[in-house]
Amino acid sequence: MSGSSTFSRRPVRTGHPLRFGIWAPYRGQWVVGENDHLVADFDFNREVIQSAERVGFDTVLIAQHTINPIDQAEEILEAWTAAAAAAALTERIEIIAAIKPRLYHPAVLAKMALGIEDISHGRFAINFVNAWFKPELERSGIGFPEHDERYAYGGEWLRIVRALIAGEEVTADGPNFRLDRFRLSPRSRYRDRPVIYAGGESEPGLQLVDELADHWLINGRPLEDVVPLVDNILSRRAPGRPPFGIGVTGFVLARETDAEAEAEVQRLLDIQEPFFAARREKMKGNIDEKAEALKVGFKYPDKPMIGANGGTLPGFVGSYDTVAKRLAEFHGIGISTFMLSFFPLIAEQERFAEHVIPRARALVASQALAKAS
Repeated sequence: MSGSSTFSRRPVRTGHPLRFGIWAPYRGQWVVGENDHLVADFDFNREVIQSAERVGFDTVLIAQHTINPIDQAEEILEAWTAAAAAAALTERIEIIAAIKPRLYHPAVLAKMALGIEDISHGRFAINFVNAWFKPELERSGIGFPEHDERYAYGGEWLRIVRALIAGEEVTADGPNFRLDRFRLSPRSRYRDRPVIYAGGESEPGLQLVDELADHWLINGRPLEDVVPLVDNILSRRAPGRPPFGIGVTGFVLARETDAEAEAEVQRLLDIQEPFFAARREKMKGNIDEKAEALKVGFKYPDKPMIGANGGTLPGFVGSYDTVAKRLAEFHGIGISTFMLSFFPLIAEQERFAEHVIPRARALVASQALAKAS
């Protein structure tokens, strides 16, 4: 890739180890044809999540929607009930549930989070997202305020949630929430509190990420376009603050050779494009135009995508060695967590765990040794 040598000379900039996660199929398989339905029941998600844990993935993200953003007539998984069930059915993998703050009062949501933290024995995390899909909040009557107003509400909400899940007593008298010496018990029996992930690339979003999150998740895009984002968020971190994790999303297709992988991606695109072409145009009117992170797909019109949130844009397509090298390059600029999607899910995530994860870990380890010497 053009510029790879430049990026490989940058110092490794993450305080977190290399981690691999999956997107749970909250809206079904990532590749669907024109006549396919989006099947997103929990049984399917359970199989995918248990497979990921079995083969060594570190984390799983369950996105949160009340209606399907791809096709509002199709089914969608409910994230928090699914997260609780997945927590009870797994033993090691981290369970992340996304949440839009306008859906739950912070005291109620914090109690739910501590409940799943207890079920999972300390493996639960929240992914704070400020909402971008207008119909689910407008048509439900909940309401979809202007972008910066949503972030002001979300910041007030998240400060309360963060304090409550840490076992603090909260008294608050803000524009949206009033709590009087409110405390939840039990707090986490396993650590200080559940982990907080957050997305967002607008200025209000970045401010909240820096202030309140442990990890920042970026929608996938080419490596050279991730560098300034990483530089921006890390420049905000005052010295002495805890290590900050940064993750990127992407769709993986790995084969023995680059040619095999590229041919398979083209085959998948040929299947899905008739399905997505009309829906993609329709979705533009349903997305908040100020939601920076959701503009990613429309910034690369010549690069059709497969998978969740950026899909193939990061370039995790190729031979096992090519994909491992690409992952190591992203790690070198500060990315520690890779939240990945696959198709078909179980077969391909298990292929990735067998052939790519060991290669990527070996590359990152050798690069760290070389920089230390």
